[in-house]
Amino acid sequence: MRKFLIRAVTLAAAAALAAPAAPVTAAAAQGLSFRPLHYNINGYNWGGYAATGSGFTSVSASWTEAKATCNSTNDLYAPWVGIDGYGSSTVEQTGVATDCSSGSPVDQAWYEMYPANPVYLSLSSYPVSTGDVITASVTYTGNRMYTLKLTNSTRGWTYSTSKSLSARRASAEVIIESPTGAYPNFGTLNFSSATVNGKSLGSFGPAALDPSSNGTYEARTGALGSGGTSFAETFLHE
Repeated sequence: MRKFLIRAVTLAAAAALAAPAAPVTAAAAQGLSFRPLHYNINGYNWGGYAATGSGFTSVSASWTEAKATCNSTNDLYAPWVGIDGYGSSTVEQTGVATDCSSGSPVDQAWYEMYPANPVYLSLSSYPVSTGDVITASVTYTGNRMYTLKLTNSTRGWTYSTSKSLSARRASAEVIIESPTGAYPNFGTLNFSSATVNGKSLGSFGPAALDPSSNGTYEARTGALGSGGTSFAETFLHE
């Protein structure tokens, strides 16, 4: 996994329920997890923003799926939103993974209640392509229950599921992550409408995270704009 450097970032201007089909991508077959903020000899593994504290009940954000160019068949990354993971051993999260294991990028929607394995949605029932507008949310509904929801407004589908997990609810995140430690070239991915507990992400003073490997930045997290609800992730290096 990769390393981020926490920087001081200035705030600019301050359903259809359906069981997913059997996974078809290599990422799904391997059960690769988008897991809690993690350290190994390569460093930390997240980029984006993480709000910390207690009592987090919801997080939501939108993005336009970026065009990715594979550098190698090991490349894999995902934008996602989630609760927990920053200083916790659980993550309740959902997003879209871009997998280069076939030699070409394959976009696939997924959710994960870590430490359980990720669940990848059917490519035919829930397709995602470059340029699609995605909205993701995770909501705590009480009694250890979470609702995870993905909407592709470009293609007109919504997937929602409710799952149970005992978790701390001590952080909320809007993140990019590479479980393999190798990013495809995704250019620039823009997050928008990022909210936590119904308020702007920026109002929580979140930490800005830049993924890097052995001292080399892999992506840059831009300053928060639009009242603390939007920011850009820019690819720098695999």
